[in-house]
Amino acid sequence: MQAVKAGALYFALVFGAGFVLGTVRTIWVVPRVAARTAELMEMPIMLAVTIVAARWTVLRLSVPIMWSARLGMGCMALVLMLIAEFGFVLWIRGLTLKQYFATREPVAGAAYYLLLAGATFWWIVAGVLQVSVIPFTLIVILPTNKLLLSPTLDRRSVEAERLLARWGRLHAVEVRSVDLRYCFSCT
Repeated sequence: MQAVKAGALYFALVFGAGFVLGTVRTIWVVPRVAARTAELMEMPIMLAVTIVAARWTVLRLSVPIMWSARLGMGCMALVLMLIAEFGFVLWIRGLTLKQYFATREPVAGAAYYLLLAGATFWWIVAGVLQVSVIPFTLIVILPTNKLLLSPTLDRRSVEAERLLARWGRLHAVEVRSVDLRYCFSCT
């Protein structure tokens, strides 16, 4: 249920910002610089809005760090965005889906879809990092853990200090991986 609430808030923030920016673009920017340039100028702003809205929503609603909760939030926002874009907007403008895609400016439309693909890319990176922790733990960290937990190891020896220092470095790598997953899953 929290993913639904977070996804709805994330959608509302991004859609609201897009509505305001789209209005500003259409009324004031397009008459001065043409539609293509205006849309391309708006894209980095919308990317920043998307990232900030995702981060703010995650922090505000305390969305768990679990990938399923974050992915659920993103999927809910995406579904709501598609409903708004292809349902409500097409209905208001009186367009079919085919007409909608035909009215998209080719360069700005391609940049828009690349922007969506880029956001998807970072979700894939976050997923790969999420899964990579398991083999890293089993292959790299587990042997050190076994040596540290060995009953034959003298806890006060130089070898124990060396193993403990190695264990700390390996877990620092794992923690950095968690930080990166968190950053990529918020975008």
